[in-house]
Amino acid sequence: MSNNLNNEDYFSNLFTDYPDIVKAKDLKKMLPQIGKNKIYKLLQEKKIYSKKIGRDYYIPKASVIKYLMEK
Repeated sequence: MSNNLNNEDYFSNLFTDYPDIVKAKDLKKMLPQIGKNKIYKLLQEKKIYSKKIGRDYYIPKASVIKYLMEK
């Protein structure tokens, strides 16, 4: 469990330059090794929690951290 908390702290510190809610284009910058199509697939399959409002996805930064911790 201690290792899990260390990972969370690491990822939280890694994304300090980003707001608490990001859009898909920001997610692409946060996860540069993942392509645009894969990002939208992750969002559509709810592997990364998001809310779709109109054409835009709104993603809590905490969801990105959770996704990275599960990998």
